[in-house]
Amino acid sequence: MRSSTDRRAPQRSDDRREAILDALHHCLRESSFEAVNIVDISRRAGVTRSAFYFYFENKAVALAALMERVLDAAFFVNDVFTSAAEPPDRRIRSMIEGVVQTWEAHQYLFSALLGARAVSTTVQEVWDSARESFVESVADMIRSERTAGNAPDGVDATVLASVLMEFNDRLLERLTLGGPLSRDQLMAGAAAIWLGTIYGDTGSRPLQGEPA
Repeated sequence: MRSSTDRRAPQRSDDRREAILDALHHCLRESSFEAVNIVDISRRAGVTRSAFYFYFENKAVALAALMERVLDAAFFVNDVFTSAAEPPDRRIRSMIEGVVQTWEAHQYLFSALLGARAVSTTVQEVWDSARESFVESVADMIRSERTAGNAPDGVDATVLASVLMEFNDRLLERLTLGGPLSRDQLMAGAAAIWLGTIYGDTGSRPLQGEPA
């Protein structure tokens, strides 16, 4: 599917567009999103400013396109979580660890996104779309677990999945902005919320196979 952030008519490929995204990626490692300008991005990409604007309306739209690159890792984490191949506590804790590891690998990008989505409707739309893309698979997993008798009936599964994905959104925000809780405390609290919400289990018991 073609990216919603691309201004061009469909083409098979374009190395210049990828070079611009690579350049933005490197610039964000060195400077804040506010400090990075299109001249910097274009120079590092080896293209003109007009070439930049050929692909992206502004740097916020380019940032949204860059965010799409990290979604593959997020989809992998979601697939493992919703597969039901492991006990619930293991799957949920693995999912939370995957979310945090993705954040750790792209801290600079999440920091830029938090600022940009407040002023760019395109960034906000891409962010929201990415979050919503996981809702139905999580909802399907909840329904399957209820049918199997592993989880109690309750609030509509799609509503529950939507709220839990919103919670993960806030978790990423807190990891980025910092706060009184450590990384491990945030992860433990997040796992307890997911377990309690879906299974009525706060995760206070040890993981399967661990000593009590």
